[in-house]
Amino acid sequence: MAEDVSQIREAVQILKRIAEDPGVPRNIRRAAAEAINILSDQKMSIGLRAANAISRLDEVSMDPNAPLYARTSIWQAIALLEQIRD
Repeated sequence: MAEDVSQIREAVQILKRIAEDPGVPRNIRRAAAEAINILSDQKMSIGLRAANAISRLDEVSMDPNAPLYARTSIWQAIALLEQIRD
């Protein structure tokens, strides 16, 4: 459980960098911010939060307008979140 929380915290840090980067297209910054909100929602179980955030990030990870470094960061966050289970 503590490991899951640290993985979520690390994923949120990655997503914050994307959400605050003006060089990243607005729709991708918005998706990163939405994923942060999903991960912060204490009403859902930790596994459900991770799955919902992955779903949201998956949509924009293939966006051709995404800079390569942003796409790589999104994949890094997804990889962290995929390890989380209920």
